[in-house]
Amino acid sequence: MKVLKFGGTSVGTVEALRNVKHIVEHQEEPVIVVVSALGGLTDTLIKAANMAAKNDIAAYRIVQDVTTRHSDIMNTLIDGDKIDDALNRVRALFYELSNAYTDISQSEELTESDIEEVVSYGERLSSLIISQIIDNATHFNSLEIIRSNDHKCDIQATNAAIAKTLGVFKGKVAVMGGFISRDSKSRRISNLGRGGSDYTAAIVASAINASSLEIWTDVDGFMTADPKVDPNATVIKQMTYAQAQEMCDKGAKVIYAPTIKPMAEKHIPVWVKNTFNRSALGTLITD
Repeated sequence: MKVLKFGGTSVGTVEALRNVKHIVEHQEEPVIVVVSALGGLTDTLIKAANMAAKNDIAAYRIVQDVTTRHSDIMNTLIDGDKIDDALNRVRALFYELSNAYTDISQSEELTESDIEEVVSYGERLSSLIISQIIDNATHFNSLEIIRSNDHKCDIQATNAAIAKTLGVFKGKVAVMGGFISRDSKSRRISNLGRGGSDYTAAIVASAINASSLEIWTDVDGFMTADPKVDPNATVIKQMTYAQAQEMCDKGAKVIYAPTIKPMAEKHIPVWVKNTFNRSALGTLITD
């Protein structure tokens, strides 16, 4: 079994999601798919939270816009026999999100806990919707699997939860949200940091001893230089874990830096590939 991770740009539009569907459904082995929120959504949810704290009614217009965006994607991509059930499940999440903004508005205070709760709906929504778009996929709630302590993954508790859920999964495709978790002690929602979906995928890949981890994004792989600065930059076809870690630590945004270590420890190959250019070979990261 392998793990595939799709970032926000890879799941941000109808056409992007058609690419995701094609990529996943053409895998030869069972896969666990980890997804980010729809592109730009996390910032939008934070913006609405700040508005709600100021009793700005525009926060609810943002929620309506976000609802429409997700509903339009679902109506376009989900088969007719599944759409009603899918819409009902998504509406329930939007009802919860709206109530969260109401609570913020009434308290007239925006706490870190408030922010973490509202942004979690991005991955909760995207993972649910994508599980309905992909044939024969099963949805798993990451909040019931990924555990953390002070925004760092609680590896022992998480591995135990993965063993009980994904570890015994016998289906073709499992779909879950990245980035989000619950604190092992308080049980409140506690996220893994921006870019944390890559790390979620690595945690899962390590726990199940995946055959590989594929990070699907909007670039062809690691580059020899920033192509915006150097037009002659080329894709690095293969690199070691140490080389990838060094580039991430120096600011390369291709992979979230904490992703590399658990893959290196288990010697799990990592591929960086372009959702929008499937024929590109990408970058392979190994020993």
